[in-house]
Amino acid sequence: MFASDKRNIIFIGFMGTGKSTVGASLAKRMGWTWVDTDQRIEAEEGRPISELFEKEGENYFRQRETAILQSVLKNRCQVVTTGGGIVLSPLNRQLMRENGWVVALTASADEIVRRLAGDATRPLLRGSLEERVRRLLKERDGLYDFAHFKVDTTGKTIEDVTAEIEKALAQVFGQ
Repeated sequence: MFASDKRNIIFIGFMGTGKSTVGASLAKRMGWTWVDTDQRIEAEEGRPISELFEKEGENYFRQRETAILQSVLKNRCQVVTTGGGIVLSPLNRQLMRENGWVVALTASADEIVRRLAGDATRPLLRGSLEERVRRLLKERDGLYDFAHFKVDTTGKTIEDVTAEIEKALAQVFGQ
């Protein structure tokens, strides 16, 4: 089982649910390292994810995503935030479940659309934002259910969500 002093806390969820923001906040409060897999991919590739999608394709990006996840999860005492599609791979789901306490952040479709409005950096959202969000949510239905803990971030502050996660950590691990 999870040994909280050694394992990672891993955030999953659809884009716009607050993974990076809440993860960075939690890492700071815990004194742990924060690692964002998308940022790591961009740093190693030397280019933004949107360019990877455009020039190399989604399959290439997903392969890099798995390689980065495997590398990141070799370390401990990290708060790891992931891209929304990382759960598409059964291997990634297994790696996350085996190497950390997984927190799924959710939000209503309307809230996600509101949060992502004007964000042109996400390659999977080209076209009608609302239509794409609703379609991708439907396609990914159930893929975040392997998480140990789930938080709906709709209408909540970063502090509210972080406190909810800290409370769950204390209950589960006696911290």
